[in-house]
Amino acid sequence: MNPRRKKRLAIVGSILIGIGVVSGLVLYALSQNIDLFFTPSEITQGKKETGLKPSLGQRIRIGGLVVPGSVKRDPENLKVSFRLSDMAMPIVFKDSDPMVTVYYEGILPDLFREGQGIVANGTLTEHPPTGLSIEASEVLAKHDENYMPAELAEAAGQKHDKATYSDKQLESKKTNSY
Repeated sequence: MNPRRKKRLAIVGSILIGIGVVSGLVLYALSQNIDLFFTPSEITQGKKETGLKPSLGQRIRIGGLVVPGSVKRDPENLKVSFRLSDMAMPIVFKDSDPMVTVYYEGILPDLFREGQGIVANGTLTEHPPTGLSIEASEVLAKHDENYMPAELAEAAGQKHDKATYSDKQLESKKTNSY
């Protein structure tokens, strides 16, 4: 083989190996940041198709309905916990339904309320009294097609209840922020 061809082959081979290594590193880095979506029943029983269950410490996204009567707020700070259940029709909450407790510290969205659909991003953990739970870093409230911004609701004469926080709660958020 011609020395010139050998040199070209070595350069092309090096470039291909470099592209392969970079692609592998990028895919590995992205796999660390993927949040898989689960419902409460899929967390406790596994996905229907594959039986896949999330492992403790895994970052996941969970969606479901906030169980009425399960929201517990700490009066000293912005910590809140609530239980999520599957979004099944008709909307009936039974103690036998699979539920997951979500722990969150921060200001909840205005649309957050009991019986409302939410999505939470966080890490799967296990708390002894409640079993499997999510340490949420973000809580997103869903709205239905009847959603109306606060300004329009006020103009239409409808009541819009916005969450209120004490000065002590807001101060604890400032001191505990990263």
